[in-house]
Amino acid sequence: MSSALLVGVYVFVLSIFVGFEIISKVPPMLHTPLMSGTNAISGITLVGAVVAAGYSQEPLNIVLGGLAVVCGAINVFGGYMVTDRMLRMFKKK
Repeated sequence: MSSALLVGVYVFVLSIFVGFEIISKVPPMLHTPLMSGTNAISGITLVGAVVAAGYSQEPLNIVLGGLAVVCGAINVFGGYMVTDRMLRMFKKK
């Protein structure tokens, strides 16, 4: 494997552990309001994934970029669904 690929895998695995630790420390009361703020960040990540998938010529990079697009789209869609559900809870009946 190339050095750049190893660094990429290392950063990816490290980001999984760091993200899990950060999210697990957020109190449940703050989790849903923070979701609406992170939807914008997920949208930026999705744009970056589209660029990465479309820019590369290597098949592995295209597949990984496509996987990033799918995961980012699921994240954005799920975040908006959770935020919408939270806002419906606060509407008067």
